[in-house]
Amino acid sequence: MNDADVSRQIQQMVRFIRQEAEEKANEISVSAEEEFNIEKMQLFEAEKKKIKQEYERKSKQAEARRKIEYSMQLNAARIKFLQAQDDAVNAMKEAASKELLNVSNDKNKYRTVLKGLIVQSMLRLNEKAVLLRCREMDRKLVESIVEEAKKEFAEKTKRQAPKITMDEKVFLPPPPKSADSHEPYCSGGVVVASQDGKIVLENTLDARLNVAFRQNLPEIRKRLLGKVGV
Repeated sequence: MNDADVSRQIQQMVRFIRQEAEEKANEISVSAEEEFNIEKMQLFEAEKKKIKQEYERKSKQAEARRKIEYSMQLNAARIKFLQAQDDAVNAMKEAASKELLNVSNDKNKYRTVLKGLIVQSMLRLNEKAVLLRCREMDRKLVESIVEEAKKEFAEKTKRQAPKITMDEKVFLPPPPKSADSHEPYCSGGVVVASQDGKIVLENTLDARLNVAFRQNLPEIRKRLLGKVGV
């Protein structure tokens, strides 16, 4: 084999090796690009998942805050409504209390009221002897109707009326001196107790008003429901 043949063979081998190298380089390049694309897609999906999770977390937090704010606003509205109701009820009760003060000004009407309260007290206590307490300013009026009350009791029950002893030492408080007075007061009526003091029946006008309000409070609130807004 001459030099020319050797040279040709070497050239062929070089071209073959170069071709193999180029093909291998292409394969490596394609493989690297595929791996890069796969890794890039994985990173993209991971980041997308992370962003989605963060969005969901913030959305839940925002929804929780919205519910809390709504609940707080609703509670505040309820409290405001209930306070308005209470204010209206208290104003109504205060107005009724002021009206009670006028009951004792009408002597004939007050006399009838007092006698009825005394009779009712005797009926409810059902004792053989009772102690009766009134305002000092009502003492003479009460003394003048005790016998009438005992007679009415006997007629209602067909029994002898209990012995009534007037409390000459302790009296119920007088009416309020002024509208803004904070001292104990009594608008009228009586307090009747068993002789031993174990059973006490407060049958004052103020006590009766409190009982009437407690018993009718649901109906009062129901009527006010349509008149008081939040």
